[in-house]
Amino acid sequence: MLPQEVLEILRRLNGHGYEAYAVGGCVRDQLLGRTPDDWDLTTSARPEQVMELFAPHCIPTGLQHGTVTVRQDHRSFEVTTFRTDGIYSDHRHPDEVCFSDRLEEDLKRRDFTVGAMAMDAGGQIVDLFGGREDLENGVIRCVGEADRRFDEDALRIMRALRFASVLGFSIAPDTADAIRRGREKLRHIAAERICVEMTKLLCGADAARVLLEFPEVIGVFLPEMLPAVGFDQKNRHHCYDVWEHTVRAVEATPAEPVLRWTMLFHDLGKPYCFTEDEAGVGHFYGHGKISRTLAAEAMSRLKFDNDSRNRIELLVDWHDRVIPCTRRGLRRALNKLGADGAAQLIAVKRADNLAQAPAYRDRQRELDRAEEIIAELMAEDACFSLKQLAVNGRDMMALGLSGPAIGQMLQQLLDQVLEEKLPNDRETLLRWAKEQC
Repeated sequence: MLPQEVLEILRRLNGHGYEAYAVGGCVRDQLLGRTPDDWDLTTSARPEQVMELFAPHCIPTGLQHGTVTVRQDHRSFEVTTFRTDGIYSDHRHPDEVCFSDRLEEDLKRRDFTVGAMAMDAGGQIVDLFGGREDLENGVIRCVGEADRRFDEDALRIMRALRFASVLGFSIAPDTADAIRRGREKLRHIAAERICVEMTKLLCGADAARVLLEFPEVIGVFLPEMLPAVGFDQKNRHHCYDVWEHTVRAVEATPAEPVLRWTMLFHDLGKPYCFTEDEAGVGHFYGHGKISRTLAAEAMSRLKFDNDSRNRIELLVDWHDRVIPCTRRGLRRALNKLGADGAAQLIAVKRADNLAQAPAYRDRQRELDRAEEIIAELMAEDACFSLKQLAVNGRDMMALGLSGPAIGQMLQQLLDQVLEEKLPNDRETLLRWAKEQC
């Protein structure tokens, strides 16, 4: 069922003698029973004709590509003229477009069959390339020649992987082969665009299958992970190589970008610090810090935002640290990570353990207990940061301290509270601080 706003736009265009359809992902989502995020419309009307019909409620957002944004009941809808694309010399955007009077010309330039369907105002589907059948069979397939589609726009490679992950679809063999052949073209794509698509892929329900099937493609923009593929850990705690362990850990975390990226990065350092003892057992001493360094380099290259980058680096660094499952141990973790960060670290440690050999997944009970203790501390409003301390800098100045000594004394007081040697009580803390002066 098309939204009323979409129907009104289509009917107005139809009423003036123009063909008009909803097209692309919104049609796919409708057929899947999903609510589309947005609605793209296509028409035989030229941009200036669309502008005239919907003035003054329209914006010429992309006239060179035939696109006009129409405002309808406080919502925006992109209306694009049927078109054919010229040469894509940058493997991303057509050098020129030509307007067409035929819907078929517009549909055959699109990337995948499941996104190359149109729906008219009456709800009738125009499917010229078998998109509906591929949708029913759960298949991502290029429209026409796959190599040509990826040569035109290399970002389509990432879109194919993302759709496979998010929708749980397989990729048609000829399309998968073309993805592998064309993977080096991803170097032409802006890092920000790669990062957006990869994040959506990682958060998809079927991310593990896609990552295991296409590591050489992911490795084009994340070369740090390639040494992990097939790397035997030679350790009884692990039944998978480093890459498959990584993928299983990704799969075991909630579908949140920070957590999924953390698990993708958490063991990157293992191949770089591998040692084997006399018994033939593999060890990876210090791999957390190496993984953090490699993750930082990758995130810098992919233009991560600073908040995500800082949190992911911290979680990667801490993922293998031993944290005592005690009130004091967890208060220390809360001090370093904050409440949200500590909760994320437990999720990371849980996923890491679940991706190990079944016989060694017994840490789950310990992690359950850690969550219980953190919940107790939060319910008690326990102090684990300087800003929660019952005294502040002015109190230290009143005791005669100045300069760096103020901060040093506050940190000493916080340490006493974290170790549960002192309660977070103003009079008690002032008395202790006075004794130290």
